Amino acid sequence: MRIVHLGLGNFFRAHQAWYTDRANRESSQHWSITGVCMRRPLLRDMLVQQDCAYTLEISDVGGRQMHKIEVLDSVLVAAEEPQKVISAIADENTAIVTLTVTEKGYDLKADGRLNRESANIRSDLEQGTHRSMVGLLATALKARSSRNAPLTIMSCDNLPRNSRQLRQAVLEFSELAGMGIADYLDRFVSFPCTMVDRITPATDAALEARVAETTLPPRAPVSAEMFTDWIIEDDFSGPRPKWELAGVSFVDDVAPFELRKLRMLNGPHSYVAYAGILAGYAYVHEAIADPVIRRVTELIMDEAMATLPPRSRNDGAAHKASLLRRFENPFLHHGLRQITNDGSVKLPLRVLPVIEARAAMGLPSPGCEALLAAWQRFLEAEIECGRDLHDPSATELRLFIQQGADAASILEALK
Repeated sequence: MRIVHLGLGNFFRAHQAWYTDRANRESSQHWSITGVCMRRPLLRDMLVQQDCAYTLEISDVGGRQMHKIEVLDSVLVAAEEPQKVISAIADENTAIVTLTVTEKGYDLKADGRLNRESANIRSDLEQGTHRSMVGLLATALKARSSRNAPLTIMSCDNLPRNSRQLRQAVLEFSELAGMGIADYLDRFVSFPCTMVDRITPATDAALEARVAETTLPPRAPVSAEMFTDWIIEDDFSGPRPKWELAGVSFVDDVAPFELRKLRMLNGPHSYVAYAGILAGYAYVHEAIADPVIRRVTELIMDEAMATLPPRSRNDGAAHKASLLRRFENPFLHHGLRQITNDGSVKLPLRVLPVIEARAAMGLPSPGCEALLAAWQRFLEAEIECGRDLHDPSATELRLFIQQGADAASILEALK
């Protein structure tokens, strides 16, 4: 059986592909993954030279170890060959579609609904292109619906109710395009929500050099921390790999785990990145060693913890300590700039809900306010230096900063 994965970045190859490869080794089943690069062909061109295998380096405070991952059967590029991607999803051997396309890849508005004014969505609706992930997936589902073939679709991105939001976006797009697949989605397609967690840096020259000294596949290596977690809502429309043999947890409700990760890991991670760069650091383990940055990071975690449901707070102190140890990993070399991208999309999900929840409890949020202030100072510094903001709202952000707007006002205006 086959999985089609949209968004063949480092995180997927360190996380979902690793779990599937491990499940194959632990069971008599064999699942393959057809990987899809959404825009650029470089990764495909590297992987096909080594039969789509690659090397994953895993580290913790004790050191590093390397693994060969052999679960990809082919790699497609959606921008070059969208019909092949559509055919792969519609194929009868495909049972699951997974996605890691980042938050901005969903073309959603601040309220979680489809952004009909997005350039990609408008192009797909008005010109029949396949520029958006949502449009591409909806078209593939239309093709698959002709034989009522069941399918499971899982978002693995850091969005609240991630697969629910994906389903709503696909349904909205299909209705605008007159596809008529609502009944098919209701009867044959499930969208289980997921929570994924594994810190995965960008590949650097040092990693490439370490792998080159081995007999493992040298091109497109990936590094990740030893810690990993994958929690999936147990709602499948067909077969799946025996991921539980690789450590996956299947639950009735992902929301408590998803909420804790967004607020206690992702939010503080953003602060470490913005404050760390402003303080002159390059990597997470360097920044978290700064006593001021660490103190505020812990404060943000404490503020977030107080807003979580009781089930997520039970082991809150131990979870906080575990997060800090992960940030301290000196072997991971997680670049701060990798974390700073797309702040206008991420912060409304990671920080604003904490501030709002605490306000409803009559509590201040000085840590979260410090995070927003750090983001604002980071934007000011990047603009002053003439750097690319790497944000889908970059033009608007530059204008707001030039007008002297503060971070909270900026995020409110971008809703």
